Amino acid sequence: MGKTYNAYTEFIVDETKALLSYDSPSGYGQEVTEYLLSEFAKMGVKAWRTVKGGVMADLETGDENDAILLEAHCDTLGAMVHEIKSDGRLKLTNIGGMQPNNAEAENVRIITRGGKSYEGTCQLINPSVHVNGEYGSTQRNWDTVEAVIDEDVKNADDVKSLGIRPGDYVCFDPRTRVTASGYIKSRFLDDKLSAAVLMGYAKYVKDNNIKLKRRVYMHFTIYEEVGHGGAASCPAGVTEAWSVDMGCVGKGLTCTEHEVSIAAKDRGGPYNYEIVSKLIELSEENNIGYAVDIYPFYGSDVEATLSAGNDIRHALIGPGVYASHGYERSHKDAVENTFNLIKAYMATQ
Repeated sequence: MGKTYNAYTEFIVDETKALLSYDSPSGYGQEVTEYLLSEFAKMGVKAWRTVKGGVMADLETGDENDAILLEAHCDTLGAMVHEIKSDGRLKLTNIGGMQPNNAEAENVRIITRGGKSYEGTCQLINPSVHVNGEYGSTQRNWDTVEAVIDEDVKNADDVKSLGIRPGDYVCFDPRTRVTASGYIKSRFLDDKLSAAVLMGYAKYVKDNNIKLKRRVYMHFTIYEEVGHGGAASCPAGVTEAWSVDMGCVGKGLTCTEHEVSIAAKDRGGPYNYEIVSKLIELSEENNIGYAVDIYPFYGSDVEATLSAGNDIRHALIGPGVYASHGYERSHKDAVENTFNLIKAYMATQ
């Protein structure tokens, strides 16, 4: 018999699946933010859309002059139509860190400015192994892969007649699955899994009428993958901000898909010493599975918040995620540990 998880963990997993069902490559956030606003309304949480297009939620309890801002992003990797080729295929340009070598053979949706959606597949040019003798040796890049539209198109004019134009978004199928053993597999767990964790914490506060000592805001951004998600909309009175984002799992790191990751340093430098130390202390006191790691190729929303000139303390935590920017995997254990660490920290403030 499998492990039993608390109701908030199961809620977070359900919300993760719901968030992942909305296409949202950076800058294309209308649908996912509408969903967030509707869910917060059901919870009785005050929330609004920012000018930039993200969502800000306010738990409306605690000191506004010593507030905490929790940031998670709902934008994902993706692509845009760069060029309509003469044979009716689409040359793509990536959005964020989408890698052509793991985008190949993935189903896509092309979203037109007129609101139409067309299915297709991202493929290597000349992708049949029985035809292409250089299939294995061909370097995958955005010049050697293309989108093949699932419509009867033979030339550029046929494609244009569908309403497809350069600049249209190309969204990749997340292929979300939750296994009986508790693993959560999908593209774009970075960072919809952590966004759902914040939704779970907001629900916990509302359900239990928690009176926080410090005001807690939650910012769901839609430009993190291109570097400026958290650069705006930091509320007045915020003295501390966290990115709640994926924790890395890989060679040289201690985190697995079962722990909450506490980042000590990434490419932007060290995180706040006092907050990191407190998070470690609380994890040990509350039997929370955790790992402390350094991420040399990682940047976060909260670093954009700092770079915008905000005088804040900062931190980065999140559930461990394997195969980041590919077909990712985490586990309900990591979800529960992340939720429990946020809950424990806020209870001490």
